[in-house]
Amino acid sequence: MSKQKVVLVVEYDGAVYKGWQAQKFDVATVQECLEEALSKIANHPVTVICAGRTDAGVHASAQVVHFETESERPIRAWTLGVNTNLPPDISVKAARVVDSEFHARFSAQSRRYRYVIYQSEFRPAVIGKGVTWTHKALDVVAMQRACEYFKGTHDFTSYRAVGCQANSPVRTILNFSVDQFGQYIVLDVRANAFLHHMIRNFAGVLMTIGAGEQPVEWAKQVLDAKDRSKGGVTAPPYGLYFVDAEYPSHFNVPKPPLGPHFLPFKEEPEYELPR
Repeated sequence: MSKQKVVLVVEYDGAVYKGWQAQKFDVATVQECLEEALSKIANHPVTVICAGRTDAGVHASAQVVHFETESERPIRAWTLGVNTNLPPDISVKAARVVDSEFHARFSAQSRRYRYVIYQSEFRPAVIGKGVTWTHKALDVVAMQRACEYFKGTHDFTSYRAVGCQANSPVRTILNFSVDQFGQYIVLDVRANAFLHHMIRNFAGVLMTIGAGEQPVEWAKQVLDAKDRSKGGVTAPPYGLYFVDAEYPSHFNVPKPPLGPHFLPFKEEPEYELPR
């Protein structure tokens, strides 16, 4: 029997997981939970590959993964069937059989994250692990001005983790916006690819600027320094969501509405994909 390749769109609350990637140690990861559930439906061991690995505590509203199987199953088996075998904080939102050339990681033309900040005098209780809370009043206009420095192609050494294993610190930011929805402030970033802790370091710098502790120009000064030690505090993981991966249209990858779904986002702007 020939193999077929299946693509899934997966939502998860990463608060209790040690990240996406399966590890050698006995710790809970999203990948292991998903592979275990898929293996039960496929009736054979399944290995999945994702569009972008997420760290401990980081969430996803539309993580894209693929796997190969020789088992013939209706699409509902890869969604509703798999979900019956998943914990309540992981859910398959869509599934489709795709061309054998598709690869969740290498076929992606861009990736997109949103970082959600909750601004209030009092810490949140219900969604405490789904946002990054600050008691400080943030100047959103200053944050909007500062994020302009990140757009385009740059050496982001100052904005990646010291232990980042990427071969090059150069990345292209296609879009970067800062918007406010009541007490929520959302950083929305699309790039060809990301570095380890890159968005959390963006958030740390922008929150410092928003609090009036550094001028708007500090964002560029940090960028130009090419030195992580100049970049301030790495923001917590809880407000970070993987929300989209963009692929060539002929792969016909499912496109659920962008999340996180507790916020009323505006209509999507036009943008260009990397060539």
